[in-house]
Amino acid sequence: MKKTVTISFGVLLVLALCLNLSGCMQSATETDVWSVATYTEDAEFGEGAKTVMVEVVAEEKSVTFTIHSDEEILGDALVAHGLIEGEQGAYGLYVKKVNGITADYDINGCYWGFNKNGEGMMTGVDGAEFNDGEHYELVYTK
Repeated sequence: MKKTVTISFGVLLVLALCLNLSGCMQSATETDVWSVATYTEDAEFGEGAKTVMVEVVAEEKSVTFTIHSDEEILGDALVAHGLIEGEQGAYGLYVKKVNGITADYDINGCYWGFNKNGEGMMTGVDGAEFNDGEHYELVYTK
């Protein structure tokens, strides 16, 4: 009986350690979103008559993309330069990847918030006009 209790206790201890370690590994992965980023410093893209700034914010870091284009829609310019990826849905483009960083609510409970001058947009990137001098933010949100 004593041997069975000791073995059971040992198995429980090993399971507890495994769960604890997997929790640590998950939080390290979640907090290191920039390890997969395409750009870790500010960058400039394209040519065109209009210029916008798009700040990508995740965790404690950010990079700003200066985009020059003649596009009419912001999302088109971002896709053209490979800065965002997503899926078409009922409400337009559901942005899942920005600057190589994935935020997919179904997978990791995160999403990309879309702001203009610090305020939430009522449209997605494929509904936002590409107007000269605008400042947008794509924010990794948990």
